[in-house]
Amino acid sequence: MTYRIEETIAGAAEVHGIRKIYARAASLDRIGLGLLRFGLVVVLVWIGGLKFARYEAEGIVPLVANSPLMSFFYHHPPPAYRSYMNREGELIPSHRQWHETNGTYPFAYGLGVLIVSIGILIALHPVLPQVAAAGSFLLILMALTTLSFLITTPEAWVPALGDSAHGFPFLSGAGRLVIKDVIMLGAAVTTMADSAKTYLRRSAGVK
Repeated sequence: MTYRIEETIAGAAEVHGIRKIYARAASLDRIGLGLLRFGLVVVLVWIGGLKFARYEAEGIVPLVANSPLMSFFYHHPPPAYRSYMNREGELIPSHRQWHETNGTYPFAYGLGVLIVSIGILIALHPVLPQVAAAGSFLLILMALTTLSFLITTPEAWVPALGDSAHGFPFLSGAGRLVIKDVIMLGAAVTTMADSAKTYLRRSAGVK
């Protein structure tokens, strides 16, 4: 009898200890949301800034050229770009010249300004949550546009070069890069909702 009581007490203590761990984990939600927002800002500002580097501008050409929403920004229709794609770190002057005539770089510069601007808007959450909410909404639109590249870009899938693993669902390097925007989309919805709630509380005088 005494043994059973001791066993029950020990079991209750163990459950209590586990609940304390979960309670501690649950208390990290605000820290987690802050890290999520910080991560978005870092990624957006960094990636947006890289759009001013020519290798990055050239790298997004297949995505943009095949998109019905964005292809008009370029002067040469697909698949002309395939003969002028440089590997990262590679410099072929004739390829660079083709990208000059294609409008590759001005488009990338404009896109970079947009992406960096969205990051800055989201970073304003502590002082202007209503502006941060608008920035997150713009990020939602951007993520949806990026995900549409999975449908429109042939290079998003492994090509049929002899291996049986090609086409859907075998994502190429470009496709794996694009699919990550599913996470970006979820993060943008979360930060938009949080910024909107913060704005509503402040406007109602609630701390």
